[in-house]
Amino acid sequence: MGRLTCSSSAVLLVVAVVLLVNAEVVLCDGCSYKRIFAFGDSIIDTGNFVYGIGNGQSALKELPFGMTFFKRPSGRICDGRVLVDFYAEAFNLPLLPPSIPEEKTGQFATGANFAVFASIALPPAYYKSKYNFTMSVPSDLGAQLDSFKRVLARIAPDSTRAVLNESLVLMGEIGGNDYNFWFNGDPKNSRDTPDQYLPDVVARIGSAVQEVINLGARAVVVPGNFPIGCVPAYLSAHQSGNQSDYDEHGCLRWYNDFSQRHNAALRQEVGRLRSKNPGAKVVYADYYGAAMQFVRNPQQFGIADPLVACCGGDGKYHTGKPCDKNATLWGNPSGFASWDGIHMTEKAYSVIAAGVLDGPFADTPLRHFC
Repeated sequence: MGRLTCSSSAVLLVVAVVLLVNAEVVLCDGCSYKRIFAFGDSIIDTGNFVYGIGNGQSALKELPFGMTFFKRPSGRICDGRVLVDFYAEAFNLPLLPPSIPEEKTGQFATGANFAVFASIALPPAYYKSKYNFTMSVPSDLGAQLDSFKRVLARIAPDSTRAVLNESLVLMGEIGGNDYNFWFNGDPKNSRDTPDQYLPDVVARIGSAVQEVINLGARAVVVPGNFPIGCVPAYLSAHQSGNQSDYDEHGCLRWYNDFSQRHNAALRQEVGRLRSKNPGAKVVYADYYGAAMQFVRNPQQFGIADPLVACCGGDGKYHTGKPCDKNATLWGNPSGFASWDGIHMTEKAYSVIAAGVLDGPFADTPLRHFC
C-alpha cells in the first residue's frame, strides 16, 4: 500500500468530514416529523368540541379558559397549552389545528388534531347493548379514524403511505372516558363492571393503532391512563370514611389500582403490536408515572397541593362548582396540577410532556424516537 502524502491525507480528511456532516443531517432528518396526527379526548382537544357547539353558549368559550398562554379561550379545556402542543413545539411544528372546522377543505400541511372532548374508545352502542348504559358522547375513536381517512383521501389520494411515513401519530390518551362516565354516572353502577370491559377498550385502542400502521404510519405513540384516584373530581365523588381507602398521598387506592390495570393491559397490547409490526415504531407513554411526579413531590414543581383544583368551587378539593367565569380561581394556575377538577393545568401538562419527550416516562423518549 502506497505511503499517504500530506495532500492525500487532507483529501481523506475532507471526505471524512463531508461524510460525517451528511450522516448527521440524515440523523436529524430521521428524528424530525413533518406532521403530527392526534386522536383522543378533552386531554388534547384543541378546538373540535367548541367548534361543534356553534353559536351555543359554553364556559369553554370564556375566560378563565386559556388565560395562561393564549390570554383568551382557545378551545382547549385548560388554562393554556395541552400535551399535544408541547409535542408539536418539541418538533418545531406549529400548534395542531383542530380537524373538524376544515375537514373538507384544510390541507393540514403540518398535521391535524382529531381529538374531541368527551370522546370514548368504544362506540356508544357497545355499552347500550352489553350493559344497557347510555353514553351520550360527541365522538368516539371510530368516528375520529373515519374522519382521518376522509382527510387523507382528499389531501393525499395517491401518497397516503408517504405522508404517514413522515408523520408522528399520537393515539390518545383515549379510553379514560369509557371508565369516567361509568364510575361517575349512576351511583348504582358497580365499580367492578369496568374491569369486565377493560380488555375491549384496550383491544379497540390496539386495533386503531394497527389501522394507522396499515395505512402507512411508522411512528405511533400510545399513552396510558392517568392516576384517576388523585383527580379532584374522583376524590370528591368517592369520598370515604375509611382511611385505608387512601394511599400516603391522599389518593384513592382502588381507582389508581384500576388505572394501573388498564395500563398494564395496554403495555401488553403495545408489545404485541411491536412484534406484529417490526417495521413500525410503537412507543408506550407512561402518563401515570409522569403525573405521579407532582403527586409525590409537588414542591419540586412549585405545586402546593396536587389534589385540589385551581378553578372551581369551595369544596374540600375545590370542587362542587364547574369552572366558568363565576367560579373561584384559587390562585395562579402554575401553582396547581388540576385545572378544573378533571383536567390538568398547562404546568402539569408541561411536566408530563417533558417526561415523555426526554424520559423516563416513555419506552423510548420521543426526542430519540427515530
